[in-house]
Amino acid sequence: MKVFKILVAVVALGCLASPKAASATDLTTVRLVTGLARPVFVTSPPGDTDRIFIIENRSGSVGRIRIFNLNTNTLNSTPFLTVSGIATGNEQGLLGLAFDPDYDSNGRFFVYYIQSGGSGTTRVATGTVSSNPDVANPTLTNILSLSQTFSNHNGGWIGFGPDGMLYVALGDGGASCDQFQAAQTLTNLFGSVLRLDVSAGTSYSIPSDNPFVGGPERDEIWHFGLRNPYRCSFDRLTGELYIGDVGQGAWEEIDIVPGDSKGGENYGWDCMEGFVSASASCGAPYGCSTSDPDLLDPVHVYPNTGFVTNCAVTGGSVYRGCAIPDLRGTYFFGDSCGAGSVWSFKYQGTVNPPITTWTNQLDAVVGNVDNVVAISEDANGELYICDLAGEVFKIVPDGAVDLPTPSDYDNDGDVDGFDTDAFKECMGGPGDSYTNCLCDVFDTDDTDGDVDLRDFADFQRKYTD
Repeated sequence: MKVFKILVAVVALGCLASPKAASATDLTTVRLVTGLARPVFVTSPPGDTDRIFIIENRSGSVGRIRIFNLNTNTLNSTPFLTVSGIATGNEQGLLGLAFDPDYDSNGRFFVYYIQSGGSGTTRVATGTVSSNPDVANPTLTNILSLSQTFSNHNGGWIGFGPDGMLYVALGDGGASCDQFQAAQTLTNLFGSVLRLDVSAGTSYSIPSDNPFVGGPERDEIWHFGLRNPYRCSFDRLTGELYIGDVGQGAWEEIDIVPGDSKGGENYGWDCMEGFVSASASCGAPYGCSTSDPDLLDPVHVYPNTGFVTNCAVTGGSVYRGCAIPDLRGTYFFGDSCGAGSVWSFKYQGTVNPPITTWTNQLDAVVGNVDNVVAISEDANGELYICDLAGEVFKIVPDGAVDLPTPSDYDNDGDVDGFDTDAFKECMGGPGDSYTNCLCDVFDTDDTDGDVDLRDFADFQRKYTD
């Protein structure tokens, strides 16, 4: 009966609430570390809120993973992992890192790098942490290899989905205009996102529900028709996969895969670039037809304006942290071509969402945000920018922080039935990792660590016009 009364109260008060005028917290960045060798990605093991792991793409033919301690604000002098024999051409090097969802118990992680020799060989390999939590065992076990045809368009992102599978993003093989139509040829792995079961640890198997299992296509493929999906990310709340796909010469694009996708989506490269035909950038032959109704449009595009401004989208992450409550659910992404461009939008199921530009705000007082090669998240959902010039910045509030809109308890921009569920999760104690700080916001009346109806009423009274 208690739960029933709570739900009635939440729905009734939520319907009467009048949200205050929307505004957004101002943002800036603080530089955490400089002097790195081409930092290209930041991540953390699940639940590890004390450290971030930074990929150093390459120094000579060596790539490294470094640990930055968030409590002491220091960079460990000893790398977590050193990978030798790295290819040094163009977009190659050590590119991706993903921690097993059960890393706390099994100590397993996965890396993506390009090994030297010829045009390079993509390797997805697995390793384990040593008895020292800040140092990995030096030996890696290769689980996937792919010989590259050129030194660019190597993709490079790997990550675990909410289903526990490992996803791997591969470019179309390189050069320009996908001259072999590889992204539309499903008997190879180029230009696709793979979905692999790596529960065995030292090898992979094919999930039985992958879309092309049993056919002539490669069973590993989950999505295809991509040019160079260099940086991708899962929204830890919705399960949506955001893909930053680098364009040819006219348009850069962001694709979003629904959280309930069954796989098989075709994003249209090499016959489409953004929303239009690729003919403005590339001539025939093409691997697909622009009239194919199965081709999927991106959610957002922006024009390629040249190498000193904007020419290569790097993708980014959906903010699910605690420090900036009003921006939860907002996707931040950038461009690597020198202007330090950072934008954001909140996806609500439609194309061409309103875009916010953060470029000037996020240029730090110390250091310059220039070549944005990644915007990625730590275990808390806070965001970091990797600048290829050697710097890592954290996105932080600049001054006062706006609270969420009253009654929008899941912070999705709408006051609806889902807000009832979100508030209910906070009753009697904290929820799981992404709701802890939302619950803290609601504990306003007595700040005793519990959220109850007195807090609910107080929150409504304080933050409703």
